[in-house]
Amino acid sequence: MGSFFSNPFELVSIMTPKWLVVFVLFLHSGTNNTFPMVPTELPPETGTYRVTDTSLTHLTVHSRTGEVYVGAVNRIFKLSANLTELRSHMTGPVDDNAKCYPPPSVRACAHKLESSDNVNKLLLVDYAGNRLVACGSIWQGVCQFLRLEDLFKLGEPHHRKEHYLSGAREADGMAGVVVDSTEGKWKNEKKGGSRLFIGAAIDGKSEYFPTLSSRKLVTDEESVNMFSLVYQDEFVSSQIKIPSDTLSLYPAFDIYYVYGFSSRTYIYFLTLQLDTQLTQMDATGEKFFTSKIVRMCSNDTEFYSYVEFPLGCTKEGVEYRLVQSAYKHRPGRMLAQALGLSEDEDVLFVVFSQGQKNRANPPRETVLCLFTLHQINLAMRERIKSCYRGEGKLSLPWLLNKELPCINTPKQIGDDFCGLVLNQPLGGLRVIEGTPLYDDGVDGMGAVTAYTYGDHSVVFVGTRSGRLKKVRETF
Repeated sequence: MGSFFSNPFELVSIMTPKWLVVFVLFLHSGTNNTFPMVPTELPPETGTYRVTDTSLTHLTVHSRTGEVYVGAVNRIFKLSANLTELRSHMTGPVDDNAKCYPPPSVRACAHKLESSDNVNKLLLVDYAGNRLVACGSIWQGVCQFLRLEDLFKLGEPHHRKEHYLSGAREADGMAGVVVDSTEGKWKNEKKGGSRLFIGAAIDGKSEYFPTLSSRKLVTDEESVNMFSLVYQDEFVSSQIKIPSDTLSLYPAFDIYYVYGFSSRTYIYFLTLQLDTQLTQMDATGEKFFTSKIVRMCSNDTEFYSYVEFPLGCTKEGVEYRLVQSAYKHRPGRMLAQALGLSEDEDVLFVVFSQGQKNRANPPRETVLCLFTLHQINLAMRERIKSCYRGEGKLSLPWLLNKELPCINTPKQIGDDFCGLVLNQPLGGLRVIEGTPLYDDGVDGMGAVTAYTYGDHSVVFVGTRSGRLKKVRETF
């Protein structure tokens, strides 16, 4: 990989702010959708879309039609491929109080209700169901199902605890991945429908919300089984909760899900979480955060395959550890050859902010880095192998609250290994380091996406000052 990494990308153009209004928003999408193909030299007018009476939060693009769905405060929009508004759907404001559980729509609440904005926190296309899944901030995080053609509300399940995904009001702490049931063998489940892997910040309410779970997306939007856990018995289920002991020790502990995607037989999430060790050691009480990548098998209903590793990037001796955005990309021929990969192997572009402090207001010093999924999976496989040789500990203190030793268990560990009841969940100790491609200490990058044009991979980064930068390979 040698010389390619010395200066693999260059800044080749900067788009005008007029065109940025929607395009930069696209970069903030936490979904896994096909990027619309555009020429290297963009035409003067590609279409713009502006709104002045709401804030836009999420965006997803239909992989076949190119139609654009935009999540906002109190609204969902449908746009054509050239950004003409086709439909809009109101989701708020709604009378609510964050302290009401269950929500006032189900049971009278002792707390005063106030008109509350419904901030879109998750926007995903369920292709099998021909519908949009739009989850908001009101009523403890309920979701609406909207018909793709016209945004007609098909349902809004809100009567069972499984329907409440997170009471946190932040727009950027939740990510999800929809998996079609035809994509693999699912244990303990009949065929039909889809599954939603969802990670969410819980704002300290572990008794109400799991931080990570796998839910059923059934055909009937009003079914009692909608959003029920894929698997549950008295001992194990398709969810992970932050233990109350962890929250007692670290009341500020939470996991913020920045990006979710699938690749081959795995589901991945990029997260930010409190670094309990550094925070505990700091005499001033300042909070430190760390970025991690989480991986599970897509057909693992018991979450035995859960593995997480710290993720970061270092440029000229400076560490960048606060993940801001990410995008999974199938590389073009030139990039794949330079990386020594086949063209069907995924890579990951990630934007990090410098240091480990100020999660809510991260430094403008940012870097764009490249990871290969091969590199990430190799590190995870070697960690699993060493644990099954009885080496070391599980090293996941936030979830286990104590250090448990790995148990020597002769087992063939291949790419398709999805865990056993022992030696799990598993944490990595070594930071998986990305390759820095481009840094920005002025505007501050906050979003990234990529597409393949011909043989080349082209990367777009959006800045906090509202600029879009196009980056490509130089070989």
